[in-house]
Amino acid sequence: MKNIKILPVLLLLMFINCEKVVEIDVASIPPKLIIDASFEVLFDETPATSSTLVKLRLSADYFETEIPTVSDAIVFITDTSNNAIITFSDVNLDGDFSPLTNFIPKDNTVYELTVIYKNETYKGRASKIKSPTFISVSQGDATLFSGKETEVKVTFQDDAEKENYYLFDFTNTSFLALEDRFFNGTPYNFSFFYQEDEITLPANVTLKMSGITKQYFTYFRVLLSQSGQNGGGPFETVPSSLLGNMINTTNETNFPLGYFHISETDTYNIDLKEKD
Repeated sequence: MKNIKILPVLLLLMFINCEKVVEIDVASIPPKLIIDASFEVLFDETPATSSTLVKLRLSADYFETEIPTVSDAIVFITDTSNNAIITFSDVNLDGDFSPLTNFIPKDNTVYELTVIYKNETYKGRASKIKSPTFISVSQGDATLFSGKETEVKVTFQDDAEKENYYLFDFTNTSFLALEDRFFNGTPYNFSFFYQEDEITLPANVTLKMSGITKQYFTYFRVLLSQSGQNGGGPFETVPSSLLGNMINTTNETNFPLGYFHISETDTYNIDLKEKD
């Protein structure tokens, strides 16, 4: 009987003695410059306004919880039609650079973004991509799997004259990228579903529909698949292998991450109600 009483103690000692701390050596790579310059021209407002913020960050190691900001860079945009320069400044020293003068990108104009950081020059070019307007946005009653999703029904008219790509922002870091391969030139309607943990009803949300290029469509689809819909925003956790359209003209091996893009954007504000 004494041996039986001692057995659990012996087993506990064996497990304790077998414990070993395993340290995983995660390789550390030099930080990359992340350039987030996704401009939006809100043409549905009178007069038209624009969101033209250039966000500069540095990539961090896998287990880092904070992404370093970059405020000591030179940032400007060149209008290649007349070589006019639009200078940007980081007033709050938070890595967010805004134009010193009112800047609304024009139609049919190529803009070149230049970022100079640590004696290296990064450049990229973009033109404004047109977008249709929302025909209708409404709250629906349909659900998916849990029965607690919130449906938003969207309708817009696609342009038949060209191949179109769209980026929808449903707020709460919820995005959807679409191509018109199967609905070219027709009114198109679809449903988007908020999951139960993504929104608390009642809620007021602003939807955005932006015209994008095929290249940005491909880039964003890969970005969403790697970072997830709710990763804190599309440029919070940029995968190290995902290259954009910015090029390091000084040292091509030290390539940047991120993208320079200009979208014409339509918005729609809707009040979502609690379900009965």
